[in-house]
Amino acid sequence: MIDIDIYFSDYFGVDPGLLERYGAFNISLVTDLPLFIDPFLLFNSKKPEYQSLHQHIIHYLSFLRDKSVEGPVSSYLIDAWYRFGEIKQNWLGFTRDGNAGSGLGKKFATALSSNLNAIFRDFGVERITRSSHLEKLCLIAGRVGRDNISDFTSNLIKGWLCAYTERFAKEHIAESLRRSVAIPRSRFNYETESWETELFGLPWHNGDFVLLTPKDMLTKDDTWINKTDLISDFPDIPAAMPDGILRSQVSNYFEKAIPRHIDRAPSQKDREEAARRTILEFPQLIDYFIRMKEQRGDEARDLSAEKVRLTQLAFVEQVKAFRAQLAIETDFYSKQGSTYSEACARVAYLKDVIENKGGHKIFYANGKLFQREEDVHIMFRLVWIDTPSDVSREVNDGRGPADFKISRGAADKTIVEFKLAKNKGLERNLQRQAEIYKRASDAQDCIKVIIYFNDSELDRATKILKRLGLSGHQNIVLIDADASNKPSGSRA
Repeated sequence: MIDIDIYFSDYFGVDPGLLERYGAFNISLVTDLPLFIDPFLLFNSKKPEYQSLHQHIIHYLSFLRDKSVEGPVSSYLIDAWYRFGEIKQNWLGFTRDGNAGSGLGKKFATALSSNLNAIFRDFGVERITRSSHLEKLCLIAGRVGRDNISDFTSNLIKGWLCAYTERFAKEHIAESLRRSVAIPRSRFNYETESWETELFGLPWHNGDFVLLTPKDMLTKDDTWINKTDLISDFPDIPAAMPDGILRSQVSNYFEKAIPRHIDRAPSQKDREEAARRTILEFPQLIDYFIRMKEQRGDEARDLSAEKVRLTQLAFVEQVKAFRAQLAIETDFYSKQGSTYSEACARVAYLKDVIENKGGHKIFYANGKLFQREEDVHIMFRLVWIDTPSDVSREVNDGRGPADFKISRGAADKTIVEFKLAKNKGLERNLQRQAEIYKRASDAQDCIKVIIYFNDSELDRATKILKRLGLSGHQNIVLIDADASNKPSGSRA
Protein backbone atom coordinates (compact mmCIF):
# COMPACT_ATOMS: atom_id res chain seq x y z
CA MET A 1 0.00 0.00 0.00
CA ILE A 2 1.23 3.49 -0.88
CA ASP A 3 1.51 5.61 2.26
CA ILE A 4 0.04 9.02 1.43
CA ASP A 5 -0.10 11.76 4.03
CA ILE A 6 -3.16 13.96 4.32
CA TYR A 7 -3.83 14.66 8.00
CA PHE A 8 -1.90 16.08 10.94
CA SER A 9 -1.55 12.60 12.41
CA ASP A 10 -0.05 11.35 9.10
CA TYR A 11 2.54 14.08 8.69
CA PHE A 12 3.73 14.10 12.29
CA GLY A 13 3.53 10.38 13.01
CA VAL A 14 0.97 10.80 15.78
CA ASP A 15 -1.61 8.23 16.81
CA PRO A 16 -5.04 9.82 16.08
CA GLY A 17 -6.13 8.53 19.48
CA LEU A 18 -3.66 10.91 21.15
CA LEU A 19 -5.25 13.86 19.39
CA GLU A 20 -8.68 12.60 20.40
CA ARG A 21 -7.68 12.34 24.06
CA TYR A 22 -6.06 15.78 23.91
CA GLY A 23 -9.31 17.14 22.49
CA ALA A 24 -7.81 18.46 19.24
CA PHE A 25 -9.27 18.09 15.75
CA ASN A 26 -7.16 16.03 13.34
CA ILE A 27 -6.89 18.65 10.61
CA SER A 28 -6.06 18.05 6.95
CA LEU A 29 -2.83 19.62 5.72
CA VAL A 30 -4.07 19.49 2.13
CA THR A 31 -7.11 21.77 2.31
CA ASP A 32 -9.10 23.67 4.92
CA LEU A 33 -12.00 21.82 6.49
CA PRO A 34 -15.32 23.67 7.00
CA LEU A 35 -15.09 24.32 10.73
CA PHE A 36 -14.47 27.52 12.67
CA ILE A 37 -14.25 28.84 16.22
CA ASP A 38 -17.54 30.12 17.65
CA PRO A 39 -16.90 32.64 20.46
CA PHE A 40 -20.19 31.66 22.09
CA LEU A 41 -18.72 28.23 22.85
CA LEU A 42 -15.99 29.99 24.82
CA PHE A 43 -18.54 32.04 26.74
CA ASN A 44 -20.78 29.05 27.49
CA SER A 45 -18.01 26.61 28.38
CA LYS A 46 -17.62 25.26 31.89
CA LYS A 47 -13.84 25.44 31.45
CA PRO A 48 -12.42 28.48 33.28
CA GLU A 49 -9.69 28.92 30.65
CA TYR A 50 -12.30 29.20 27.88
CA GLN A 51 -14.32 31.70 29.89
CA SER A 52 -11.10 33.64 30.44
CA LEU A 53 -10.52 33.70 26.68
CA HIS A 54 -14.00 35.12 26.14
CA GLN A 55 -13.36 37.78 28.76
CA HIS A 56 -10.10 38.62 26.98
CA ILE A 57 -12.06 39.19 23.76
CA ILE A 58 -14.51 41.48 25.56
CA HIS A 59 -11.66 43.33 27.27
CA TYR A 60 -9.98 44.00 23.95
CA LEU A 61 -13.21 45.24 22.37
CA SER A 62 -13.78 47.48 25.38
CA PHE A 63 -10.30 48.91 24.83
CA LEU A 64 -11.15 49.64 21.18
CA ARG A 65 -14.45 51.22 22.18
CA ASP A 66 -12.78 53.49 24.74
CA LYS A 67 -10.23 54.59 22.15
CA SER A 68 -12.98 55.44 19.69
CA VAL A 69 -14.72 57.53 22.35
CA GLU A 70 -11.55 59.55 22.84
CA GLY A 71 -11.63 60.71 19.22
CA PRO A 72 -11.04 59.59 15.63
CA VAL A 73 -8.67 56.64 15.34
CA SER A 74 -5.87 57.12 12.79
CA SER A 75 -5.59 54.81 9.80
CA TYR A 76 -2.30 53.53 11.22
CA LEU A 77 -3.96 52.48 14.47
CA ILE A 78 -6.92 51.01 12.57
CA ASP A 79 -4.42 48.72 10.84
CA ALA A 80 -2.61 47.95 14.09
CA TRP A 81 -5.67 47.31 16.26
CA TYR A 82 -8.47 46.18 13.93
CA ARG A 83 -6.97 44.46 10.91
CA PHE A 84 -5.65 40.90 11.10
CA GLY A 85 -4.57 38.29 8.62
CA GLU A 86 -6.32 34.95 8.48
CA ILE A 87 -4.64 32.33 10.65
CA LYS A 88 -4.11 29.89 7.83
CA GLN A 89 -1.99 27.58 9.98
CA ASN A 90 -5.05 26.09 11.72
CA TRP A 91 -6.31 24.68 8.37
CA LEU A 92 -9.91 25.51 9.20
CA GLY A 93 -12.41 27.87 7.66
CA PHE A 94 -13.83 28.82 4.29
CA THR A 95 -10.81 28.95 2.00
CA ARG A 96 -11.45 27.98 -1.62
CA ASP A 97 -8.03 26.42 -2.11
CA GLY A 98 -5.38 25.19 0.31
CA ASN A 99 -5.47 27.21 3.51
CA ALA A 100 -4.82 30.82 2.50
CA GLY A 101 -7.84 32.95 3.33
CA SER A 102 -8.34 36.67 2.96
CA GLY A 103 -8.34 37.64 6.64
CA LEU A 104 -9.87 40.73 8.18
CA GLY A 105 -9.54 43.63 5.80
CA LYS A 106 -10.61 47.24 5.60
CA LYS A 107 -14.37 46.54 5.41
CA PHE A 108 -14.41 44.61 8.67
CA ALA A 109 -12.15 47.15 10.39
CA THR A 110 -14.36 50.02 9.26
CA ALA A 111 -17.57 48.23 10.31
CA LEU A 112 -16.19 47.44 13.76
CA SER A 113 -14.74 50.90 14.31
CA SER A 114 -17.89 52.73 13.22
CA ASN A 115 -20.22 50.53 15.27
CA LEU A 116 -18.29 50.34 18.55
CA ASN A 117 -20.18 53.09 20.32
CA ALA A 118 -23.58 51.91 19.14
CA ILE A 119 -23.20 48.15 19.52
CA PHE A 120 -20.73 47.76 22.37
CA ARG A 121 -21.44 50.78 24.51
CA ASP A 122 -22.63 48.62 27.44
CA PHE A 123 -19.66 46.22 27.51
CA GLY A 124 -19.20 45.14 31.11
CA VAL A 125 -22.46 46.70 32.32
CA GLU A 126 -25.02 44.58 30.49
CA ARG A 127 -28.59 45.05 31.66
CA ILE A 128 -30.31 42.38 29.56
CA THR A 129 -27.73 39.79 28.54
CA ARG A 130 -25.31 37.94 30.81
CA SER A 131 -22.33 39.11 28.79
CA SER A 132 -21.30 41.09 25.77
CA HIS A 133 -20.84 39.14 22.54
CA LEU A 134 -18.69 39.91 19.51
CA GLU A 135 -21.32 38.21 17.33
CA LYS A 136 -23.62 41.16 17.94
CA LEU A 137 -21.66 42.94 15.24
CA CYS A 138 -22.86 40.51 12.55
CA LEU A 139 -26.49 41.12 13.62
CA ILE A 140 -26.26 44.85 12.95
CA ALA A 141 -23.41 45.67 10.59
CA GLY A 142 -23.65 44.68 6.94
CA ARG A 143 -20.98 42.54 5.27
CA VAL A 144 -19.87 41.02 8.58
CA GLY A 145 -20.38 37.29 8.70
CA ARG A 146 -19.31 34.12 10.43
CA ASP A 147 -15.87 34.09 8.74
CA ASN A 148 -15.11 37.61 10.03
CA ILE A 149 -16.25 36.74 13.55
CA SER A 150 -14.22 33.53 13.56
CA ASP A 151 -11.08 35.16 12.14
CA PHE A 152 -11.25 37.96 14.70
CA THR A 153 -11.78 35.47 17.53
CA SER A 154 -8.93 33.24 16.32
CA ASN A 155 -6.55 36.20 16.15
CA LEU A 156 -7.44 37.41 19.63
CA ILE A 157 -6.74 33.97 21.12
CA LYS A 158 -3.81 33.12 18.83
CA GLY A 159 -1.31 33.10 21.67
CA TRP A 160 -3.43 30.58 23.57
CA LEU A 161 -3.77 28.36 20.47
CA CYS A 162 0.01 28.43 20.06
CA ALA A 163 0.55 27.41 23.68
CA TYR A 164 -2.09 24.68 23.34
CA THR A 165 -0.31 23.27 20.28
CA GLU A 166 3.12 23.65 21.85
CA ARG A 167 2.15 21.52 24.85
CA PHE A 168 1.02 18.69 22.59
CA ALA A 169 4.01 19.01 20.27
CA LYS A 170 6.61 18.86 23.03
CA GLU A 171 5.15 15.62 24.36
CA HIS A 172 4.19 13.78 21.17
CA ILE A 173 6.05 15.18 18.12
CA ALA A 174 9.68 14.50 17.27
CA GLU A 175 12.01 17.44 17.78
CA SER A 176 13.07 17.26 14.13
CA LEU A 177 9.48 18.08 13.14
CA ARG A 178 9.26 21.16 15.40
CA ARG A 179 10.61 24.68 15.12
CA SER A 180 10.93 27.62 17.47
CA VAL A 181 8.70 30.21 15.82
CA ALA A 182 8.31 33.91 16.55
CA ILE A 183 4.55 34.52 16.43
CA PRO A 184 3.67 38.18 15.86
CA ARG A 185 0.60 39.71 17.47
CA SER A 186 0.20 36.83 19.90
CA ARG A 187 -0.27 38.96 23.03
CA PHE A 188 -1.64 42.47 23.52
CA ASN A 189 0.14 44.78 25.95
CA TYR A 190 -2.40 47.24 27.37
CA GLU A 191 0.34 49.40 28.87
CA THR A 192 2.07 50.06 25.55
CA GLU A 193 -1.20 49.58 23.62
CA SER A 194 0.51 47.35 21.11
CA TRP A 195 0.67 43.74 19.99
CA GLU A 196 3.78 41.78 20.96
CA THR A 197 5.64 38.81 19.49
CA GLU A 198 6.22 35.58 21.43
CA LEU A 199 8.26 32.42 20.79
CA PHE A 200 6.60 29.00 20.61
CA GLY A 201 7.87 25.52 19.76
CA LEU A 202 5.41 24.39 17.09
CA PRO A 203 4.97 21.59 14.55
CA TRP A 204 6.63 22.53 11.26
CA HIS A 205 5.43 21.42 7.83
CA ASN A 206 6.18 22.61 4.30
CA GLY A 207 7.86 25.82 5.41
CA ASP A 208 5.28 26.92 7.96
CA PHE A 209 4.06 26.13 11.46
CA VAL A 210 0.84 24.26 12.18
CA LEU A 211 -1.76 24.96 14.86
CA LEU A 212 -4.16 22.59 16.56
CA THR A 213 -7.62 23.67 17.72
CA PRO A 214 -9.77 22.05 20.44
CA LYS A 215 -12.87 20.40 19.04
CA ASP A 216 -15.11 21.80 21.75
CA MET A 217 -14.67 25.39 20.56
CA LEU A 218 -15.47 24.55 16.93
CA THR A 219 -18.72 24.53 14.99
CA LYS A 220 -19.92 24.36 11.40
CA ASP A 221 -22.34 26.33 9.20
CA ASP A 222 -22.88 29.40 11.42
CA THR A 223 -22.22 30.93 14.82
CA TRP A 224 -24.79 30.21 17.53
CA ILE A 225 -25.74 33.90 17.58
CA ASN A 226 -26.51 34.70 13.95
CA LYS A 227 -28.68 36.89 11.74
CA THR A 228 -30.68 34.02 10.24
CA ASP A 229 -31.92 32.89 13.66
CA LEU A 230 -32.61 36.48 14.67
CA ILE A 231 -35.19 36.70 11.91
CA SER A 232 -36.58 33.17 12.19
CA ASP A 233 -36.88 33.40 16.00
CA PHE A 234 -38.40 36.88 15.89
CA PRO A 235 -41.96 35.75 16.84
CA ASP A 236 -40.57 34.43 20.16
CA ILE A 237 -38.56 37.52 21.10
CA PRO A 238 -41.33 39.90 22.27
CA ALA A 239 -42.57 37.27 24.73
CA ALA A 240 -39.17 37.43 26.43
CA MET A 241 -39.53 41.17 27.07
CA PRO A 242 -40.75 41.93 30.62
CA ASP A 243 -42.03 45.42 29.74
CA GLY A 244 -45.66 44.93 28.70
CA ILE A 245 -45.95 48.37 27.10
CA LEU A 246 -42.82 47.85 24.99
CA ARG A 247 -43.99 44.38 24.09
CA SER A 248 -47.29 45.77 22.83
CA GLN A 249 -45.52 48.48 20.85
CA VAL A 250 -43.28 45.93 19.17
CA SER A 251 -46.19 43.64 18.27
CA ASN A 252 -48.21 46.55 16.92
CA TYR A 253 -45.32 47.87 14.82
CA PHE A 254 -44.65 44.41 13.41
CA GLU A 255 -48.28 43.87 12.38
CA LYS A 256 -48.40 47.25 10.64
CA ALA A 257 -45.10 46.54 8.88
CA ILE A 258 -46.44 43.38 7.22
CA PRO A 259 -47.42 44.19 3.61
CA ARG A 260 -51.09 43.62 2.75
CA HIS A 261 -52.01 42.15 -0.61
CA ILE A 262 -55.39 42.07 -2.26
CA ASP A 263 -54.87 38.75 -4.01
CA ARG A 264 -52.95 36.76 -1.41
CA ALA A 265 -52.01 36.41 2.22
CA PRO A 266 -48.66 37.78 3.43
CA SER A 267 -45.79 35.46 2.52
CA GLN A 268 -42.99 34.26 4.76
CA LYS A 269 -40.72 36.72 2.96
CA ASP A 270 -43.15 39.56 3.81
CA ARG A 271 -43.05 38.60 7.48
CA GLU A 272 -39.26 38.36 7.50
CA GLU A 273 -38.96 41.85 6.01
CA ALA A 274 -41.42 43.17 8.61
CA ALA A 275 -39.28 41.57 11.31
CA ARG A 276 -36.17 43.33 9.97
CA ARG A 277 -37.94 46.69 9.98
CA THR A 278 -39.19 46.11 13.52
CA ILE A 279 -35.72 45.22 14.78
CA LEU A 280 -34.33 48.42 13.28
CA GLU A 281 -37.05 50.39 15.05
CA PHE A 282 -36.55 48.59 18.38
CA PRO A 283 -32.85 47.60 18.54
CA GLN A 284 -33.25 46.34 22.12
CA LEU A 285 -34.86 43.29 20.55
CA ILE A 286 -31.35 42.15 19.65
CA ASP A 287 -30.33 41.99 23.30
CA TYR A 288 -33.40 39.95 24.17
CA PHE A 289 -32.63 37.61 21.27
CA ILE A 290 -29.07 37.17 22.57
CA ARG A 291 -30.41 36.48 26.06
CA MET A 292 -32.62 33.74 24.60
CA LYS A 293 -29.54 32.26 22.95
CA GLU A 294 -27.62 32.43 26.23
CA GLN A 295 -30.41 30.56 28.00
CA ARG A 296 -30.11 27.75 25.43
CA GLY A 297 -26.34 27.55 25.70
CA ASP A 298 -26.24 23.80 26.32
CA GLU A 299 -28.06 23.31 23.03
CA ALA A 300 -25.31 25.26 21.26
CA ARG A 301 -22.67 23.01 22.81
CA ASP A 302 -24.45 19.79 21.88
CA LEU A 303 -25.32 20.91 18.35
CA SER A 304 -21.77 22.07 17.63
CA ALA A 305 -20.30 18.85 19.02
CA GLU A 306 -22.53 16.85 16.66
CA LYS A 307 -21.52 19.01 13.68
CA VAL A 308 -17.85 18.53 14.49
CA ARG A 309 -18.36 14.78 14.89
CA LEU A 310 -20.04 14.54 11.49
CA THR A 311 -17.29 16.62 9.88
CA GLN A 312 -14.65 14.33 11.35
CA LEU A 313 -16.57 11.28 10.18
CA ALA A 314 -17.02 12.61 6.63
CA PHE A 315 -13.71 14.31 5.93
CA VAL A 316 -11.28 12.42 8.13
CA GLU A 317 -12.38 8.89 8.95
CA GLN A 318 -14.26 8.09 5.73
CA VAL A 319 -11.74 9.82 3.47
CA LYS A 320 -8.89 7.91 5.14
CA ALA A 321 -10.71 4.65 4.48
CA PHE A 322 -11.48 5.85 0.93
CA ARG A 323 -7.80 6.69 0.33
CA ALA A 324 -6.61 3.31 1.64
CA GLN A 325 -9.13 1.49 -0.54
CA LEU A 326 -7.94 3.30 -3.68
CA ALA A 327 -4.30 2.65 -2.90
CA ILE A 328 -4.85 -1.08 -2.34
CA GLU A 329 -7.34 -1.90 -5.07
CA THR A 330 -6.35 0.41 -7.95
CA ASP A 331 -3.46 2.20 -9.62
CA PHE A 332 -5.17 5.50 -8.77
CA TYR A 333 -2.04 7.08 -7.29
CA SER A 334 0.30 6.00 -10.09
CA LYS A 335 -1.69 7.37 -13.04
CA GLN A 336 0.25 9.69 -15.34
CA GLY A 337 -0.51 11.06 -18.82
CA SER A 338 -2.08 14.45 -19.56
CA THR A 339 -4.12 16.44 -17.06
CA TYR A 340 -7.23 15.37 -18.95
CA SER A 341 -6.48 11.65 -18.68
CA GLU A 342 -5.46 12.07 -15.04
CA ALA A 343 -8.63 14.03 -14.24
CA CYS A 344 -10.79 11.47 -16.05
CA ALA A 345 -9.19 8.67 -14.06
CA ARG A 346 -9.69 10.42 -10.72
CA VAL A 347 -13.30 11.29 -11.50
CA ALA A 348 -13.91 7.70 -12.64
CA TYR A 349 -12.44 6.27 -9.46
CA LEU A 350 -14.42 8.74 -7.40
CA LYS A 351 -17.56 7.62 -9.20
CA ASP A 352 -16.76 3.95 -8.66
CA VAL A 353 -16.11 4.32 -4.94
CA ILE A 354 -19.20 6.47 -4.34
CA GLU A 355 -21.45 4.17 -6.34
CA ASN A 356 -20.05 0.73 -5.54
CA LYS A 357 -17.73 0.84 -2.55
CA GLY A 358 -19.58 2.80 0.13
CA GLY A 359 -18.15 6.22 -0.63
CA HIS A 360 -21.70 7.65 -0.76
CA LYS A 361 -21.74 7.52 3.04
CA ILE A 362 -19.76 10.77 3.12
CA PHE A 363 -23.02 12.57 2.26
CA TYR A 364 -25.05 10.94 5.03
CA ALA A 365 -25.01 11.15 8.83
CA ASN A 366 -27.34 9.17 11.06
CA GLY A 367 -29.46 8.43 8.00
CA LYS A 368 -29.83 12.11 7.14
CA LEU A 369 -28.72 13.41 3.75
CA PHE A 370 -26.49 16.48 3.55
CA GLN A 371 -26.26 17.81 -0.03
CA ARG A 372 -23.60 20.50 -0.28
CA GLU A 373 -21.46 21.20 -3.30
CA GLU A 374 -18.73 22.43 -0.94
CA ASP A 375 -18.52 18.95 0.61
CA VAL A 376 -18.08 17.40 -2.84
CA HIS A 377 -15.28 19.88 -3.56
CA ILE A 378 -13.45 19.03 -0.35
CA MET A 379 -13.80 15.31 -0.99
CA PHE A 380 -12.43 15.66 -4.52
CA ARG A 381 -9.56 17.90 -3.40
CA LEU A 382 -8.54 15.39 -0.74
CA VAL A 383 -7.97 12.71 -3.39
CA TRP A 384 -5.81 15.03 -5.53
CA ILE A 385 -2.63 14.14 -3.73
CA ASP A 386 0.53 12.51 -5.03
CA THR A 387 0.09 14.17 -8.43
CA PRO A 388 2.48 16.01 -10.77
CA SER A 389 -0.34 18.44 -11.62
CA ASP A 390 -1.20 21.75 -10.01
CA VAL A 391 -4.73 21.60 -8.58
CA SER A 392 -6.46 24.90 -7.84
CA ARG A 393 -10.03 25.41 -6.66
CA GLU A 394 -12.53 28.09 -7.65
CA VAL A 395 -10.13 29.66 -10.14
CA ASN A 396 -11.31 32.86 -11.77
CA ASP A 397 -9.75 33.62 -15.13
CA GLY A 398 -11.76 36.74 -15.82
CA ARG A 399 -15.21 35.40 -16.63
CA GLY A 400 -16.27 33.73 -13.42
CA PRO A 401 -15.00 30.92 -11.20
CA ALA A 402 -14.76 27.23 -12.04
CA ASP A 403 -14.55 24.52 -9.38
CA PHE A 404 -11.15 23.01 -10.23
CA LYS A 405 -8.38 23.73 -12.70
CA ILE A 406 -5.86 20.93 -13.21
CA SER A 407 -2.73 22.18 -14.96
CA ARG A 408 0.85 21.38 -15.93
CA GLY A 409 1.95 24.62 -17.48
CA ALA A 410 0.11 26.78 -19.98
CA ALA A 411 -0.27 24.06 -22.61
CA ASP A 412 -1.97 21.38 -20.52
CA LYS A 413 -5.07 22.40 -18.56
CA THR A 414 -8.31 20.65 -17.66
CA ILE A 415 -11.30 22.06 -15.81
CA VAL A 416 -13.47 19.88 -13.57
CA GLU A 417 -16.77 21.24 -12.36
CA PHE A 418 -19.19 19.63 -9.93
CA LYS A 419 -22.92 20.30 -9.68
CA LEU A 420 -25.71 18.77 -7.66
CA ALA A 421 -28.50 17.51 -9.90
CA LYS A 422 -31.01 19.53 -7.89
CA ASN A 423 -29.10 22.78 -8.49
CA LYS A 424 -31.47 25.32 -10.02
CA GLY A 425 -28.72 26.65 -12.28
CA LEU A 426 -27.72 23.24 -13.64
CA GLU A 427 -29.13 23.73 -17.14
CA ARG A 428 -27.69 27.21 -17.52
CA ASN A 429 -24.33 25.96 -16.29
CA LEU A 430 -24.26 23.04 -18.70
CA GLN A 431 -25.28 25.26 -21.57
CA ARG A 432 -22.88 28.15 -21.14
CA GLN A 433 -20.63 28.30 -18.09
CA ALA A 434 -18.23 25.44 -18.67
CA GLU A 435 -17.55 26.59 -22.23
CA ILE A 436 -16.87 30.10 -20.96
CA TYR A 437 -14.45 28.72 -18.38
CA LYS A 438 -12.75 26.69 -21.06
CA ARG A 439 -12.15 29.70 -23.29
CA ALA A 440 -11.09 31.94 -20.42
CA SER A 441 -8.54 29.44 -19.06
CA ASP A 442 -7.32 28.16 -22.43
CA ALA A 443 -8.22 24.76 -21.02
CA GLN A 444 -8.05 21.85 -23.41
CA ASP A 445 -10.93 19.99 -21.80
CA CYS A 446 -13.73 20.49 -19.31
CA ILE A 447 -15.26 17.62 -17.34
CA LYS A 448 -18.69 18.21 -15.81
CA VAL A 449 -19.70 15.97 -12.89
CA ILE A 450 -23.34 15.79 -11.80
CA ILE A 451 -24.21 14.10 -8.50
CA TYR A 452 -27.74 12.88 -7.84
CA PHE A 453 -29.32 11.40 -4.71
CA ASN A 454 -32.66 10.00 -5.88
CA ASP A 455 -34.61 9.01 -9.01
CA SER A 456 -36.29 12.37 -9.46
CA GLU A 457 -32.92 14.16 -9.47
CA LEU A 458 -31.58 11.65 -12.00
CA ASP A 459 -34.65 12.18 -14.17
CA ARG A 460 -34.21 15.96 -14.03
CA ALA A 461 -30.54 15.77 -15.01
CA THR A 462 -31.24 13.29 -17.80
CA LYS A 463 -33.94 15.50 -19.33
CA ILE A 464 -31.67 18.56 -19.22
CA LEU A 465 -28.84 16.68 -20.92
CA LYS A 466 -31.20 15.40 -23.61
CA ARG A 467 -32.58 18.90 -24.22
CA LEU A 468 -29.07 20.28 -24.68
CA GLY A 469 -27.91 17.40 -26.86
CA LEU A 470 -25.36 16.31 -24.29
CA SER A 471 -26.67 12.81 -23.50
CA GLY A 472 -23.80 10.33 -23.48
CA HIS A 473 -21.14 13.01 -23.89
CA GLN A 474 -17.78 11.68 -22.72
CA ASN A 475 -17.12 14.78 -20.62
CA ILE A 476 -20.41 14.56 -18.72
CA VAL A 477 -20.19 12.21 -15.72
CA LEU A 478 -23.22 11.26 -13.62
CA ILE A 479 -22.52 9.97 -10.10
CA ASP A 480 -25.17 8.04 -8.20
CA ALA A 481 -25.01 8.87 -4.47
CA ASP A 482 -28.44 7.45 -3.67
CA ALA A 483 -28.23 5.43 -0.45
CA SER A 484 -31.38 3.44 -1.20
CA ASN A 485 -29.70 1.31 -3.89
CA LYS A 486 -26.46 0.60 -2.02
CA PRO A 487 -24.46 -1.60 -1.64
CA SER A 488 -26.03 -3.75 -4.36
CA GLY A 489 -24.74 -1.50 -7.11
CA SER A 490 -25.83 1.45 -9.16
CA ARG A 491 -27.35 2.37 -12.46
CA ALA A 492 -25.22 2.31 -15.54
